[in-house]
Amino acid sequence: MFFADSAFVSKALMKKLTLLIALLTSSVTLAQTPIDLSGYQKKSGTNVVRQKNSLEVSWPTTAQEKARLILNLDPAQPLFTSLQVTKQGAWKEIASALDPAFVLTIGKRDLISQNGWNIFFDKTNKKPHQSYAVELTKRSASVQTVGSRTVIRVGDVQAATFSGALEITVYTGTPLVNVAAVMATEVDSTAILYDAGLVTKKPVWNRIAWSDTENQMQGVPADLNQLNKAQAVKYRTIIGQSQAGSLAVFPAPHQYFYPLDEAFNLDFTWYGKNYRSLVPEFGIGIRQDLMGDKRWVPWVNAPPKTQQRLNFFCLLSADQPAPALEAVKKFTHGDSYKPVPGYKTMSSHFHNEFVMNVILAGKPVPENPNFVKVFKNAGVNIVHLAEFHYTAHPKGPDSLRLREMKALHDMCQRYSTADFLLLPGEEPNEFFGGHWLSFFPRPVTWIMDRKADKPFVTDDPQYGKVYRVGDKTDMLNLLKAENGLAWTAHARTKGSTGYPDKYKEEAFFTSDHFFGAAWKNIPADLSEPRLSRRVLDLMDDMANWGHKKHAIAEADIFTMEPENETYAHLNVNYLQLDRLPDYKQGWQPVLDAMRQGKFFVSTGEVLLPIFTVNGKGAGETATLPGNGETTVTLAVDWTYPLTFAEIISGDGKQVFRERIDLTNTLPFGKQTFAFKTNLKNRKWVRVEVWDAAVNGAFTQQVWLAD
Repeated sequence: MFFADSAFVSKALMKKLTLLIALLTSSVTLAQTPIDLSGYQKKSGTNVVRQKNSLEVSWPTTAQEKARLILNLDPAQPLFTSLQVTKQGAWKEIASALDPAFVLTIGKRDLISQNGWNIFFDKTNKKPHQSYAVELTKRSASVQTVGSRTVIRVGDVQAATFSGALEITVYTGTPLVNVAAVMATEVDSTAILYDAGLVTKKPVWNRIAWSDTENQMQGVPADLNQLNKAQAVKYRTIIGQSQAGSLAVFPAPHQYFYPLDEAFNLDFTWYGKNYRSLVPEFGIGIRQDLMGDKRWVPWVNAPPKTQQRLNFFCLLSADQPAPALEAVKKFTHGDSYKPVPGYKTMSSHFHNEFVMNVILAGKPVPENPNFVKVFKNAGVNIVHLAEFHYTAHPKGPDSLRLREMKALHDMCQRYSTADFLLLPGEEPNEFFGGHWLSFFPRPVTWIMDRKADKPFVTDDPQYGKVYRVGDKTDMLNLLKAENGLAWTAHARTKGSTGYPDKYKEEAFFTSDHFFGAAWKNIPADLSEPRLSRRVLDLMDDMANWGHKKHAIAEADIFTMEPENETYAHLNVNYLQLDRLPDYKQGWQPVLDAMRQGKFFVSTGEVLLPIFTVNGKGAGETATLPGNGETTVTLAVDWTYPLTFAEIISGDGKQVFRERIDLTNTLPFGKQTFAFKTNLKNRKWVRVEVWDAAVNGAFTQQVWLAD
């Protein structure tokens, strides 16, 4: 009995001791969660305080106001204990008890059939794929100062074969926060999409608000029992409203949207609980439609070992949702292109097909069509069309082709005004190889076919001068006769896979009438700090080939409707023009600015109104001193904080890159930089600038001579 009792007491005592040790160990573990502050510099203006298992991060948002995050590293607690801003110096808690949430969809990339990672003609949505909730394990944390921003890194995050860490970035000078699951996989041939947001188990918000596609504020009560709902919005933003303020959630305006043929609004935000049956809590966030526009749906590249940034932005505001949204809109100038003195904006490559679908279809022709409204609202001064894309009769018969061309020219004249030019253009896809665009400085009537017994040019009694083109020689002669330009559309991808490389020695390509190529964000890759390396690399290759070619921005989308998410897929060329030409007088100055390289390309948030190399501007030739010492002068106007500038040059064989760190910049700035560099033995140079949301701008080349 004594032994039995002793055994009983011993077992009970051991159980209590084990529990006590576990509790003590847990307590010690929680108290000693590794937090590395060695990379933090207080002089950045951000204040970081560690209190046991929490981090308090505060930073100035204006000269008078501040923002603060309180992060909890206890695995059992929400990561964001509190999100706060000051209003007239008093702290306001606008949200609390939030966790970041990410859903990663992993699919298969076709690297075999076409052009590897540059592929567009892929239908990942119809191949096997799987979606996973990204899991956060709070094993450790670190804080690092990177210029004017502070990065809090919490590890680890995991989803299927992807792993990495969570990064939270705050930016001095703005109540802006970026939340990113930075992850990589070892698996080849991977394509991905991601959805993300902030979730909670508590009644954090009173109301969920957004702007509808007609630009009107809408909202619903924040009901924790509301099942998740995909929501179409304008400006890509969903807002949680509390009693003290608003928390806006939105993606990077261009990087988040992979290339498609259409800019349909595919309900890019969500709110509610049990999102995609993977995130049980109530939340708000951003999303992608797995089916895209149901045409070619390539998703996003995720090559092995690349650090994919699945990220979104939050803007903290002590105001109501409407002014909070206005603060978000400032980062994209309200989804429009800011006027720059001495420049006019031009966008190219639109298959709107208004001629065939409306005018020649006998439908009512409005005085102010939707597609014209979209361009004008976006601040686009000049639109270069690509009509008749597989819809008309480019090779005749004459009766149809000539009628279609007249309708195109009449439409462009009708909708062109003193402050807006609608200009005819086509994507012929004949004669040269691959896909390319044509652009003439006046209305030109031509047929893409010439029989042996037909002359190159005739005078039609109804339509005037008519050209007939039967081969690449005829086409070059037409460009020469009418002083036109041609360039490779979506170079090295889509229908131009392998071009212009395959015809770089052809007479038409080396001619001054072959302009170069066009730039669009194909393919998407969330590990890249810039957009569309494909064409930027081609710019450098063409320059090293010894040709003075250029790259113009192209949108390459079809319908342009007010409800579309057009801005995400749009880009623009800022041409050096003091005024718009009169349509009736022709628009030769537009082509001249292009041919001479007198323009820069922008997504809209970064502008480069001044670029000179030893005093010479884009498209000009600068003479280098014997020692190669050079001053690159660059005026930059930006919204998001900048990340870097890059001076790119070549010697005819190699490409050289000099990256200049710009992370010290604050948001909404203007500055003229003078970069000292050495360009000895170089033949050309150009500059790119990219910001914290991977928006950017790039110049055309300055040519160099000894």
